[in-house]
Amino acid sequence: MHTPSTETRPSIYYSYEVFKPWLASAHPQQDRKKVVIVGAGPAGMVTALELARHGVPSVVLSAELQFSQGSRAICFTRRSMEILQQVGVAERMTAGGLPWRFGNSFYRGQRVFRMEAAHDPDDRFFPITNVQQQFVEEYLHDACKAHPLIDVRWGNKVNAVLQKDGCAQLEVDTPEGFYALESDWVVAADGGRSTIRSAMNLPMEGASYEGFFVIADIQVDLPLPTERLAFFDPEWNPGNTVLMHREPHGIWRVDYQLPPGETPEDALRPASLKARIDAQLAMIGHAGAPWTLDWSSVYSARTLTLPNFVHGSVIFTGDAAHLLPIFGVRGANTAFQDAQSLGWHLAFVAKGLTGPQLLANHSTERVGAAREIITEAGKSTRFMAPPSPGFRLLRDAVLSLSLTQEFVRPLYHWRTSRPHEYTHSSLNSQHDDNALFSSGPAHGAPPQNVRLALGEGEGAHLLDHLGGGFDLLYFTDAPALPEALQSVIDTARQQGLPLEVTAVGGAQAVHGARLTLRDADGHLRQRYGITAHGGAYLLRPDQHICARWLQLDAARLQATLNAILPA
Repeated sequence: MHTPSTETRPSIYYSYEVFKPWLASAHPQQDRKKVVIVGAGPAGMVTALELARHGVPSVVLSAELQFSQGSRAICFTRRSMEILQQVGVAERMTAGGLPWRFGNSFYRGQRVFRMEAAHDPDDRFFPITNVQQQFVEEYLHDACKAHPLIDVRWGNKVNAVLQKDGCAQLEVDTPEGFYALESDWVVAADGGRSTIRSAMNLPMEGASYEGFFVIADIQVDLPLPTERLAFFDPEWNPGNTVLMHREPHGIWRVDYQLPPGETPEDALRPASLKARIDAQLAMIGHAGAPWTLDWSSVYSARTLTLPNFVHGSVIFTGDAAHLLPIFGVRGANTAFQDAQSLGWHLAFVAKGLTGPQLLANHSTERVGAAREIITEAGKSTRFMAPPSPGFRLLRDAVLSLSLTQEFVRPLYHWRTSRPHEYTHSSLNSQHDDNALFSSGPAHGAPPQNVRLALGEGEGAHLLDHLGGGFDLLYFTDAPALPEALQSVIDTARQQGLPLEVTAVGGAQAVHGARLTLRDADGHLRQRYGITAHGGAYLLRPDQHICARWLQLDAARLQATLNAILPA
């Protein structure tokens, strides 16, 4: 019998709610489900919300009765905010978050590198927004509760998953005992220590780095801006690295590397934490500043991924699918991209619009993304925490030279998480003009948001109007879509494909388009590399580009749609 803790988690800035467990005795009828999601963290809940946007119901199971403890994921990228906008929580993130775009690296008391993340007038969101994970989970949970297609079950622990006859049967343990739950599909979003991955004996590929970092969330008043601070080889922690981030609600996060041989248990003792945090505050000029510890933990850097995310009826996502180091804000941000991709791929299969082969495309794309991130994150990890004497020698040489030599300073760059481009996706059109474009987002790239000439507020950006299905962005000054093009679109819709047309450029509404966006100054055309009337972009439900044309005709659109969803 599963007995999750009912003791409210302590925090000096967040009020935890203990949810009531979902009990099978109160719901005696358990029909077969479309999708069961194991894990109510960010990856699991975004997957549920994405499925719901496509009309697919899901059950979300959480072994716990509360949101996660401590800050955990805190830095959310612009692309993550665009994804969260799609599921309805970006406004709350913005209202409660701290935006920033600069990072600073220090060595021997000197700032040796300053990172500046790109930010221009077209961007709705800042490059990074800091929000503690508990708040993110609260916002997502509220959105899930409000959606009739999502059933969140607290205090439900999955002990086993048995696959048979094209479905899966789960053994679910609750405070009153076990019950069986059958589902067409199971999404394993149960975190880095995934019990489902372990039970299925699925090995991960990659590397685990020696050494540990302590995370300490402290409440302290520091007159410093919201910028990333990284300290290399500080006097109080020689040879190691220290990171600092401002969080909302007067909290600062301090991450510091432990010397070789020190155990996590020793590092988390109150005396050890106090000595090191006091030393860090003194080093940055705030010796004696009063502070209070909210939460602390220990982590190690790992760069691991499953080579395949889809195993029969079970699909892995988030940390259950891959383990990435925090350097470069990669964990939750990658999980959001996983969930967004999985949501629409799985929805199309679950609704019978196409066969399970579409899920193979999801796995290929997201495994590719994980491996790209591992390559980049490995570079950052080897600089932050050199894994061998050779790497330490190179890192220390960079540190020393950076005091006087400008050319080595960019090596401090932490290679911030960025959305993966599905350049080689099987969904990219073979019947378009991608190679002829000189600018604009290419095959597999995420979209470029563009500020529209609509004033401030809701609807002022391009991505405010796109998402939920396939979007055809059609650039024209004509009063209506060409008849042959409209016929292809109507046929695709009759076959169940969610396809919407947004016309760009016309002063008046374009017949056949769901929406017409004016582009009097040509700014949107310029950002998308469109030079003539009749150009078009086709965006997938996750908004990545799968086709673009300098001139679109009905035959080429039909060929592209046939390749995406073969008959």
